[in-house]
Amino acid sequence: MAVTPLLSALTRLAAVEAHSRTSSRCPCRADTLAERADATVVRHADVVAKAHAPDVSVADLAPRLAAAARLPHLLLPPLTPVPASLHDRLVTFWPYGVPVDPDTPDAAPWEEAAALLARLHRTPAPHALPPMRGPVKAARAVLRLREVSGEHPAVGPVLRAWAGLPGWARGAVPMPDTATLCHGDLHLGQLVRHPAPDGPWRLIDVDDLGTGVPAWDLARPAAWYACGLLPAEEWARFLAAYRMARGPAVPADGDPWPALDVPARALTVQTAARALAKAVARDKPLDEVEECLVDACERMASVPDQLPSSSAK
Repeated sequence: MAVTPLLSALTRLAAVEAHSRTSSRCPCRADTLAERADATVVRHADVVAKAHAPDVSVADLAPRLAAAARLPHLLLPPLTPVPASLHDRLVTFWPYGVPVDPDTPDAAPWEEAAALLARLHRTPAPHALPPMRGPVKAARAVLRLREVSGEHPAVGPVLRAWAGLPGWARGAVPMPDTATLCHGDLHLGQLVRHPAPDGPWRLIDVDDLGTGVPAWDLARPAAWYACGLLPAEEWARFLAAYRMARGPAVPADGDPWPALDVPARALTVQTAARALAKAVARDKPLDEVEECLVDACERMASVPDQLPSSSAK
């Protein structure tokens, strides 16, 4: 991986923060955990420094950091309450937590993730927390696809599936729920054990935290299950644990899909749009998983959504 100026400066910041928090000798070992257009993340010792997306402002981030600091039993709390500034990017500092191991899928903490999510959804949202950003991120993925798509044959099904969604799921109008606390981008990569190595699971990444429709936080595993990409047993474990923890996103029993259908469709379109935009930009064919997502988008146009009409506007 090339060492960019941002990555180099972020590593130095992480080292300074790590040194300031310990009197023992720092091991001076830095790891790049992520380097994307929307986030660069570096670990130095027990400190993780994250450079947020260029368009993230203090007004966006500050109330979300404050919420994480107030809810340490659910969210990994930041080490510092105020973001730093680096190369026109905001930087936050976090304690290191052990992530879910992608190489041991049988040990994936579906029940723990569901229970955390249910507790988050039942927690009163802190004052002045902005709306959850899930629908806005989905809209940006589709906009990016329109910009780079060209004449790729898979673009049509994805855009038709997007056009069939209600306005709130496309970020075009406010969400029908403006009170429930939501994570906004839930997947297993958003969990860590803290304190490391075997502390309780906590949710990370507050960039999209806010108020909104709680079913959005169940939508990614629901979408993968509907597309045949997540085994039915794992989906059943996740859903049962969420219900057992009295999560409000779905009914306590019976069919959950009237609540999950629209968010699951939106996450399917978002994931397909991102994958297709990358494939077009790199001039590479879609892989098997990406083909499944596009096929699911194509099927959506022929199957009406299950959300009650009063909530779909």
